[in-house]
Amino acid sequence: MPACPLTFLSIIDPLALFPSLHSMSTALLFSGQGAQVVGMGKSLYEGSALAKGLYDRAAQVLPFDLRQVCFEGPTEVLTETRVCQPALYVQGYAIAQVLKERGKLNDLKACLGLSLGELTAYAVAGVWDFETGLKVVAERGRLMQLACDQTKGGMAAVIGGTRDDIAKLCAAFDIDAANFNCPGQVVISGDAEKVAQAVARAKEFGAFKLVKPLVVAGAYHSRLMEPARQAFEAFLQGIEFKRPQVAVYSNTTGGTLAEPADLRAALVKQVVSSVLWEDDCKAAASTGIAQFYECGPGGVLAGMMKRSAPEAPVASLHEFADIPA
Repeated sequence: MPACPLTFLSIIDPLALFPSLHSMSTALLFSGQGAQVVGMGKSLYEGSALAKGLYDRAAQVLPFDLRQVCFEGPTEVLTETRVCQPALYVQGYAIAQVLKERGKLNDLKACLGLSLGELTAYAVAGVWDFETGLKVVAERGRLMQLACDQTKGGMAAVIGGTRDDIAKLCAAFDIDAANFNCPGQVVISGDAEKVAQAVARAKEFGAFKLVKPLVVAGAYHSRLMEPARQAFEAFLQGIEFKRPQVAVYSNTTGGTLAEPADLRAALVKQVVSSVLWEDDCKAAASTGIAQFYECGPGGVLAGMMKRSAPEAPVASLHEFADIPA
């Protein structure tokens, strides 16, 4: 008599039959400009054939050898906008692909990125392929570098106070709120002299604990980036956008977008608009995602997520050894 099917199944590991039982809902966070550090990506390149292939392809697409600059520096070159944006894009994308290869993204629910990281999120979510995204990132970085060179901009971090306080401060000195990173942490941006004046007199406009100038190349996410916004809009007309395969969050809305036309418009607007990262983090965490992975150096996004949504489990992945087996 043949074995009973139920008896046969009972001796087989159900996880082998249904790999998805291993999975839990996940979301990916992608780093923005400023997170770059010399040595980034080196352990990925040496430890993963998949990551090595991505870095080698990037070296063919870009007008410089991204591998050399990322792995060896110097810091001054890696920090340039035209260089660090592709560097962060490739590393973030590579970490996501290794996670996928290891079966950690079987239930990927969402991708979100801070500023430049939003473009990495689009790539991982399937809005465009790796090489298309790399070309978009490289052009965005080039255009923003030009805008920095043509203006004299500055930025400052503001700790404490409310969003109303920030609005009053920006209105008083004719500058912009660039980043709402997490509760009580905002970055202001604009003409360097006006930002300096705002730093000196900030406490007249709100209960700020600290207002500190940042060492940056220009006034990102402010009206001074308008030349870059216009040129980037024209460039993106030739780029195909697809509907994302998972939820993607927009820095300009603090929520999800799905229509290709809306995704394109949001990326253009983002160049000169406030980054609503705190809103993105809270919105994503509210969906009950079981695990967030920060894909990039520094652990900064994990810290912001913990401040914005303390209940959200988040881990930072930077080196190859950080990636769960």
